[in-house]
Amino acid sequence: MSVKISVSINGKKYTSEVEPRQLLVYHLREALGLTGSHVGCDTSSCGACTVLVDGQAVKSCTTLAAQVDGCSVTTVEGLAKNGSLHPLQEGFKEEHGLQCGFCTPGMIMAAADLLQNNPDPSETEIRHALEGNFCRCTGYHNIVRSIQWAAKKLKETNAAVL
Repeated sequence: MSVKISVSINGKKYTSEVEPRQLLVYHLREALGLTGSHVGCDTSSCGACTVLVDGQAVKSCTTLAAQVDGCSVTTVEGLAKNGSLHPLQEGFKEEHGLQCGFCTPGMIMAAADLLQNNPDPSETEIRHALEGNFCRCTGYHNIVRSIQWAAKKLKETNAAVL
């Protein structure tokens, strides 16, 4: 038995047949080839699978694909526009906010949710917003600096997060 879903992903409309129990992260990765969201834990503990659903950060490893029927989903691939990195992606590059890179897509998407709601967060607010995302390599200092860099750039260019 399958369920028909219609969803906008990174601005493109998709209609798919999914198994009722299929997780969003596997639908994105396997059916649509959007491999930026990583499967880290399957328990929503690590945040490597974070995407935005209707503008809010969700863990795609514990969200059913059928649950996003009629929604708008943004993945890390959807942030770059016209071949240019999004300020968050650029910030992670400029401030060395990644090491192995496994957690980076989830960190960036959690930060996008934060910056949509708080365009000028303090270091404490950034750290609090990232509590559900684990990095085993960097110690978070450069991740926080990367998000601060992006917030400053977005403010300077008067750009919207999404």
